[in-house]
Amino acid sequence: TAKALASRGCNVVINYLTNRDGAEETAAACAAHGVETLTVGADVSNDDDCRRLAGAAVAKWGRIDVLVNNAATTKSIPQADLDALDGEEFQRIYALNVIGTFQMTRAAAPHLRATGDAAVVNISSIGGILGGGSSMAYAVSKGALNTMTASLARVLAPEIRVNAICPGGLLGSWTSKILTPQAYQRRVQNAATDNPLGRAVWPEEVADAVVWLVTEAVTMSGEALRMDVGQHLS
Repeated sequence: TAKALASRGCNVVINYLTNRDGAEETAAACAAHGVETLTVGADVSNDDDCRRLAGAAVAKWGRIDVLVNNAATTKSIPQADLDALDGEEFQRIYALNVIGTFQMTRAAAPHLRATGDAAVVNISSIGGILGGGSSMAYAVSKGALNTMTASLARVLAPEIRVNAICPGGLLGSWTSKILTPQAYQRRVQNAATDNPLGRAVWPEEVADAVVWLVTEAVTMSGEALRMDVGQHLS
């Protein structure tokens, strides 16, 4: 997403929690488009870090036009195994997936409002609509994120549009991290048969949807856009 926005001429702030090398690599790819970049290590489940992250962008460029809330976590727990999921795991996932998105949006909101035509895009999941996914806690957190998207869209209008994207059937680095190598290969091989559209969703395609919501979808706010190769039809 950062690279897609950079290709449109946007200066970008890239946040990381543990993968500093990955952030710097992404920043270099963005800079190749002739834009300015900034990498900041911040944990968005920490409100002070969110305010510091927003402040770093404003200190460098004097404004924030776009916020993409992409930070998320999960843990693969079979949904039918209720005893394997405890309150501590719920709290951990909620702290990042829901509260972190709220805190980051709140920290950026005054600067986004000041532009008069800003956009927030929350990366959610089809699990938040269908109740499926890597764990029940993850699915529930994304359902909460979809509801919060609508709430934020209402209170931040008209200066800020807030929408969510709900990918499903996603392949790439995120999916490979939460699955075993064998399970990931099965996901790759079964994409043509498991999904109604007979294919997977890739991170670059989610990034294209983000750019569209930011640049073109000027009449949309409060939407949770399903991008799931038809999984919701099954």
